[in-house]
Amino acid sequence: MTKLKSPTPVRADDAPPRARASSYPEPFASRMRGRTIRPLGDLFGLKNFGVNLTTLAPGAVSSLRHAHSRQDEFVHVLSGAPTLVTDHGETPMQAGECVGFPAGTGDAHKFVNRTGEDCVLLVVGDRSAGDSASYPDDDIVAAARPEGGWLFTHKDGTPYAT
Repeated sequence: MTKLKSPTPVRADDAPPRARASSYPEPFASRMRGRTIRPLGDLFGLKNFGVNLTTLAPGAVSSLRHAHSRQDEFVHVLSGAPTLVTDHGETPMQAGECVGFPAGTGDAHKFVNRTGEDCVLLVVGDRSAGDSASYPDDDIVAAARPEGGWLFTHKDGTPYAT
């Protein structure tokens, strides 16, 4: 992704989408079809936290249901009506609503678009060193790499084929 040379304003929906649609290994990556992520914070060289404009087409999901050990997350629904899925059940949301997920609480979450229109989310998360993510519904675990990105393994520690 090309960083801007100065703090030049951009229209968020004109920002280029992430080069790789998903960092998950298969069989999980293909489950992210219909999701587009525009890494807005990276455009400006932000390092301490990430800001993503995430669009979910009808039927798409934001991620596998997950919980972070060290990363706080915040999501603001800009348009559409996604369903928030957590350990506590399902909560319909609408444009203008927001929700936060403190690190280390273990409350796994994802968003699902069960409507016929796109849902657009502004997703903000910090980039705490040593973060990991657990996925209660799937055989996958993630550990943040020091150089960035994630190392994915099965829950028994066996690496996924790359």
